[in-house]
Amino acid sequence: MVGVKKVDVLIIGGGMIVHDQILPSLYHLQRLGQVGRILICARHSTPLKNLAESPFIKEAFPNQSFEAFPPLKTPENEYYPELYKEVIKKLSPRQCIFIALPDNLHYPAIMEALSNNQHVICVKPLVQSYAQLAEIEKIAKSKGLFVGVEYHKRFDIRALLARRNYKAGLFGEFVIGEAKMIEPYYYRHSNFQNWFTCDISDPFTYVGCHYVDLVTFITGLKPVSVSVVGIKKNFPNGKEGYMWSQGRVVYENGGILSLINGLGYPDIGGGSNQQGLEMFFEGKDCTATLRHDDQFRGVTYALREDLGEPKKKFYLVNTDYFRMVPWNGEGLKPVGYGYTSIEELINVVLRLENCSELEAQLNLLNEIDRNGIIATPTNSYYNELINECARKSIASGGKIYQVDYASEPPKIIEG
Repeated sequence: MVGVKKVDVLIIGGGMIVHDQILPSLYHLQRLGQVGRILICARHSTPLKNLAESPFIKEAFPNQSFEAFPPLKTPENEYYPELYKEVIKKLSPRQCIFIALPDNLHYPAIMEALSNNQHVICVKPLVQSYAQLAEIEKIAKSKGLFVGVEYHKRFDIRALLARRNYKAGLFGEFVIGEAKMIEPYYYRHSNFQNWFTCDISDPFTYVGCHYVDLVTFITGLKPVSVSVVGIKKNFPNGKEGYMWSQGRVVYENGGILSLINGLGYPDIGGGSNQQGLEMFFEGKDCTATLRHDDQFRGVTYALREDLGEPKKKFYLVNTDYFRMVPWNGEGLKPVGYGYTSIEELINVVLRLENCSELEAQLNLLNEIDRNGIIATPTNSYYNELINECARKSIASGGKIYQVDYASEPPKIIEG
């Protein structure tokens, strides 16, 4: 698809999303000849050892490995929170930094990558304020560097079809809808309890942002105001976090999205989480609807033994997001929109690196921005604005915060 050039990828972070989606996707792109070296940097060696020893990854990629920072033999009680800066500096310019850190750590890692002339791919949300996003956008464009946000739900075929059909006028105009994404209860026992605290994050901005973004992706309508209320509970380590949230988002045409989120889907439940979107539309003397059951994809398993998730033997199997399947090659290959998202993001980096002049790079970046399929700071800045509003709202107990897009830069207004 692109030239012969490969790109080295440094993943910063070694948590669940790296294991379940990012590393398997990059391993497959590596054996397809698009990715060169794969490096992973974490604060300590424990997550790196877990990745290196994972039966899930070993079965799929028996002869592949990554470069670990700190090395795997490093004692697990030794911490290196700034190590990623040293690793970035040792890379050749214009490689790719894949950031998979807690939300509040995205900005310094992105800035470090850009200051060392590296492309950036980041898990959503990109950063926690519009001011940070604007700074990132300006620096990246000045250097012809790509910054992409991994909103993988955009690559779900049902979302792409909905976008096409809405633009064709088949639905009418969006008027009201509801969405939910409830992540598993066991997240409370994970590393979430060390960072998913009330002062840093909440369910709306962490996972609800998927559906706030998706409604805009489908309709082209920007969100203009939000109100969020949260329910606080304690993690097992005693830290307090918002475990549940309910939000109301109003879009520029007056359309309303109601959204519930949380860390509380029962561990014994059949799905890996609970999620879905329903939208209603007004047409000429008629209405229309769209309903995506994103939890149940039409596949169920009842097994003699669990699939590595304790307490379960009955599964609602999401075959669309990310699965490892047999293929005409060694091990297994990833399929689904989780893989497609990363493949598309890496391909943008490769296309840029086949442009020899800054003008050609900027033309390509502008094309990506206009196309709007891949989330970038230029075409998806509304996410940071609404998340910033949401953080103010949830802290205030549910006050409404609005975005004034007419001002330059956009302003956030209470009420």
